[in-house]
Amino acid sequence: MRIVVILAFLGIVGSMASALFYLMRDKGGTNKTVNALTLRVGLSIALFLFVLFAHYMGWIQSTGINPR
Repeated sequence: MRIVVILAFLGIVGSMASALFYLMRDKGGTNKTVNALTLRVGLSIALFLFVLFAHYMGWIQSTGINPR
């Protein structure tokens, strides 16, 4: 589970870095920045849904603060 989450997080950070690169290089001439940011949003949503599904399936357990 850790490896999947770490790989997804690295993909998100890599997509953000490529968006910054295209933003600085193209100066808004192409849609590469928008595509990279769209990919980042998609990966973030997919990671969030995967974590919810993994919790539902019992693959991970929550260890949050106990409410009183």
